[in-house]
Amino acid sequence: MANKFDWIIPTLRKPSSWWRLASTLTMVAVGLFSKVLIKLLNKSKIHNRHVMANLLNHRDPSRPLVTVSNHHSCFDDPGIWGTLKLRHLLCPSKMRWSLAAHDICFTCAPHSYFFSLGKCVPVIRGAGVYQDAVDFMIEKLAKGEWVHVFPEGKVNMTKECLRLKWGVGRMILESPVPPIVVPIWHIGMDDVLPNEPPYVLRLRKNLTFNYGDPIDMTEMVKALKAANATEEEARKQITDFLQDRLQQLRRETEALHIKYFKTKS
Repeated sequence: MANKFDWIIPTLRKPSSWWRLASTLTMVAVGLFSKVLIKLLNKSKIHNRHVMANLLNHRDPSRPLVTVSNHHSCFDDPGIWGTLKLRHLLCPSKMRWSLAAHDICFTCAPHSYFFSLGKCVPVIRGAGVYQDAVDFMIEKLAKGEWVHVFPEGKVNMTKECLRLKWGVGRMILESPVPPIVVPIWHIGMDDVLPNEPPYVLRLRKNLTFNYGDPIDMTEMVKALKAANATEEEARKQITDFLQDRLQQLRRETEALHIKYFKTKS
């Protein structure tokens, strides 16, 4: 790590029993808070929640899961997961590992402990695809775990179509078992926590969450390897493919958001 908190990833690799207990308490508390905020204190419409429920309940334990989503607010994670069923929020071992910007979430010891206990891993923006955080996520995928990525690489305050970062392509390509990928698009999270001061959570906002169809990456990864694509070419093709899927989901979600909340107004 390029900061004074270089203990984080080694600690996450070999957590003590006390660390695991503190992590469980942190994950459950944040999950419940997110659920109350998203489901009870704001007006939310969730599409295809069964996609995640089925995967969390019935996925082969050896089959890793990757979720990718747009990034419009600093509260996207954990806010998105307020859409999950209560039993999943109460089982932190099934919950995601997530990349988080080291220069925002890991700037001081209290923040570093909090986000690390919440299964967030510090990624250094601009350090490329070969860094400790990406290596760590590939290790988690190798164990059949769930990894979440905001592939835009930053909070996209202008909501333009940004080229996705290739780190997600490397994770998928190098996972020993090709993962299932679920794209997610959400609207309204930047109304709940705006990107401009004062940074205060707001209530009774219109939120839409849309889980896309699961994507089995097995055939694509096999085809790229069979074609002897270079690592760079393969990462690019995988990332471009996911970008297309996310943009399709964006258009669908925007239409659903307008239809539902216009009808309600």
